[in-house]
Amino acid sequence: MYVAVEGLPGLGKSALLALLGLYYPEQVLVLPELLGELFPDRGGPEEWPSLPLPEGLWEALLAREAQIHQVLAEGKIVLEDAHLGVYAAFAAVGNDAVFLKEFQDREEKLLWPDLFLRIEVPLAVAFQRQKAQGGPAPGLSPEMLSPVMAWLSAWHARRKDRVETVDADRPPEEVLAEATRLLGLRYIPLGASEVFPYLLLLGRPAAGKSELIQFLKVLPHSERAWGYHVGTLRVVDDFPLLWEKFREDDLWEELGLGRWHSRRAGENYAVANPSLWDFLILRVGQAVEEAPARPGETVVVEFSRGGAEGYHRALSRLSPRILRSGAIVYLQVSYEESLRRNRTRYDHENKGGILTHSVPEEEMARTYREDDWEVLAPEEAGYLEVQGIRVPYVTVYNEPEPHSVADFSRRFQPALEELFDLWKNR
Repeated sequence: MYVAVEGLPGLGKSALLALLGLYYPEQVLVLPELLGELFPDRGGPEEWPSLPLPEGLWEALLAREAQIHQVLAEGKIVLEDAHLGVYAAFAAVGNDAVFLKEFQDREEKLLWPDLFLRIEVPLAVAFQRQKAQGGPAPGLSPEMLSPVMAWLSAWHARRKDRVETVDADRPPEEVLAEATRLLGLRYIPLGASEVFPYLLLLGRPAAGKSELIQFLKVLPHSERAWGYHVGTLRVVDDFPLLWEKFREDDLWEELGLGRWHSRRAGENYAVANPSLWDFLILRVGQAVEEAPARPGETVVVEFSRGGAEGYHRALSRLSPRILRSGAIVYLQVSYEESLRRNRTRYDHENKGGILTHSVPEEEMARTYREDDWEVLAPEEAGYLEVQGIRVPYVTVYNEPEPHSVADFSRRFQPALEELFDLWKNR
């Protein structure tokens, strides 16, 4: 993700970025303010109308864009102090027509952030903080800064940018915590980076996939990383995507256009269009491509497939990024046990929930009575050849149903340890 931090002068944006770069060096790269770094003698934005446009600006910007692309390809977050939209706002208010014309001519061709993080305080607080730092700079007045921020807000609205605001008129630890949360950063203790980037979690409906995820989520970070080789958890589950299609069909039906992908099965839904299973796998891959695993993070990809070629077909369409860096855990339960748990967990009031949904019994019998996992993976552990990629796997027999922490630990810690050894030697 590419993020630019913006806000009034003197609020501590650079200090905040320095802290994030210090504590999350494997997850972020901090880029200083472009014009301040390249043209230190140009002065502040309030002086721009009286100065010529710096030579080499656009060439330097192209070099920075290339650097940003390279860092993003490494899976890091790029945090940039300010952006050209801020300079354009000062130029517009300060009547710097030359800079503004250059900016507007090039705007559509520039690389823009995925997220703009706005650090915000009342103007009086901003000037109080600037005064504490020896300012404010000449020319920086409420009469200038108010229209600058208004221009910038209108510019974001026109472009439909994603802007998240951080209220900085509060204790610094709260500001840092809010910025960290918005960026999705997690502190990784030394040595805890020995984790799976991607973990495929497969098995029949109600085989215990979501329950295993819940168990891993509540473990302390260090225990989860050292004992189970699972880092900061992010889950990509195809059930919410499937449920969304069911609910969309309700709306098409209400419009009198019929259902496109599903049919009603009592108070639930069954898949009517078999191509929907392939679509869901492509959507899962798309979600991962848009947000790859970051260092120290484990993206758990969870889904069920049935039939003579269910898993073969799904894995053949899955994103190669997941397969190259991932490993597979298949939770094996009998069809009868899957059916029993499927009935038990159903909650009518929350029938679209991850832990409370139920597959209609006609769908269970038609789709999940048999699957092809044992054909693909006849041994309890080993490697699959998928899309020309060697993918490690373990099969975990998940009966009886685990309930206590001890149950989960005894069953899954040795399995994930074995899987990690296979993964390292793949």
